Amino acid sequence: MEFEFKFQIPPERLPAVEAALRRGAVQRVHLQARYFDTADGALAAHGMVLRLRKEGRRWVQTAKAAGAGPLQRLEHEVDLGAARAAASAVPDLRLHQGTAVGARLQQVLGAEPVLLETYGTDIWRQRRVVRVGRSMVELALDVGQVNAPAVGGGRRVSPVCELELELVQGDAQALAGLARRWAQRHGLWLSTLSKAERGERLRAGAGTVPAVKARAPEFPAQPSGRAIQQAVLAACLAQVLPGASEVAAGNTDAEQLHQLRIGIRRLRTALRALAPLAPGLDPAWEAPLVQVFRVLGTQRDREQALGLVQPLLQAAGGPPVQWPAEDDATAARPGEAVRAPAFQAVLIELVGFAAAEAAAPGLDAAAARRALRRQLRRLQARVLEDAARFTSLAPEAQHRTRRRLKRLRYLAEFVAPLWGKAKDAATYLQALRPAQDLLGRQHDEAVACGLYRAAAMQDPRAWFGAGWLAARQPEGARACAEALGRIAGAAPFWKKHGGKRN
Repeated sequence: MEFEFKFQIPPERLPAVEAALRRGAVQRVHLQARYFDTADGALAAHGMVLRLRKEGRRWVQTAKAAGAGPLQRLEHEVDLGAARAAASAVPDLRLHQGTAVGARLQQVLGAEPVLLETYGTDIWRQRRVVRVGRSMVELALDVGQVNAPAVGGGRRVSPVCELELELVQGDAQALAGLARRWAQRHGLWLSTLSKAERGERLRAGAGTVPAVKARAPEFPAQPSGRAIQQAVLAACLAQVLPGASEVAAGNTDAEQLHQLRIGIRRLRTALRALAPLAPGLDPAWEAPLVQVFRVLGTQRDREQALGLVQPLLQAAGGPPVQWPAEDDATAARPGEAVRAPAFQAVLIELVGFAAAEAAAPGLDAAAARRALRRQLRRLQARVLEDAARFTSLAPEAQHRTRRRLKRLRYLAEFVAPLWGKAKDAATYLQALRPAQDLLGRQHDEAVACGLYRAAAMQDPRAWFGAGWLAARQPEGARACAEALGRIAGAAPFWKKHGGKRN
């Protein structure tokens, strides 16, 4: 199992990173790799990699597949020696037989696949091994390029300038501590973009990729409180890390920003709700997450007003509005916020926590489920209390109800597998959706109303939108209250008995 951190290096920081690396014994090697797949991209579709790489004078065949955690990968390497024939051959899949990766290859490719070269890399690597306590970590500075054939001839090229820290032996948290120090010292940011993914993007000519959405955690049998924490955090990070990687690199796609914000909200819910299950979750992680969440929210609020509400107003006969331009000097920049050292440090520490061997298991499986049941019951009760008085609540309190409902939904999604009742959980979560949708629309219109009022200071035509949106709020609040009240009729899956984990 490969466990590593990969960081992007700002070009202006490369000399300092190289100088720091060279304070110890460094091995420099030229790596030239050729990647293979089927004509229809079967390996890429399953997140797998198959390559031949020339390391100095020797050839190595490597197969990789996704591992259990967001920064873990299954990997198997075979040294082919200095065989010159390897320069023109395709990989021999038999070399991976009897390994976890080999089994995946067989499952995806079948017995006799036809493999084609898809893209290549040309990298100069400087490698150094350091000791951190009782752990050993390899640092690898890679500078070079990924290249792929271009339509009409020639090759597309993507530059590579990154630092990898891989755990050779020892503890994941020791690796995380070293990774945090390098990132803070040199202004590095985490990236989940592998060289293989760069190659696939070049091959497809893709400038953007779909945003990663939330996934359910995978629990061991009868998990302790610490194991539940780790499984849920790993699932949250599997959404947050790719999104943060994209945004840090300058991707401003609206869906990327939206899914990253969802991922951070889920992560914050997990940190709050799961803290009683076992020690170790640091309350200091919250503040940097909140800071980035707010920056992403500011971006989304403006887009919602301009992209969704304004067409509705125009359909209602409202005049066009001259929106004030964002002040470049004060506007929050998502990329800058994600690259901020405090946020990067939290991500690194969370990855280390999720991957570390559990030193303190916390509550046992039965006690953990009881604690989670109490939280779910309490959250639902508070949502129903709010429902009874929702129309009389101030907008800030209505928004608090929306946040509570989101926490209830996310916590229910996290822990539903612990009760082994997928159908019951799905029914319960579906019962929350109408209220969630209405509360979301109510909030978006309240925010848009404020934006229109602010715009009216420069363009009086915006008062039409502010008034129209304000007039809709009471009716919207009544609809929200009714939808919230119907949650009382949803059967809580955590009260069911007889599941495989109950």
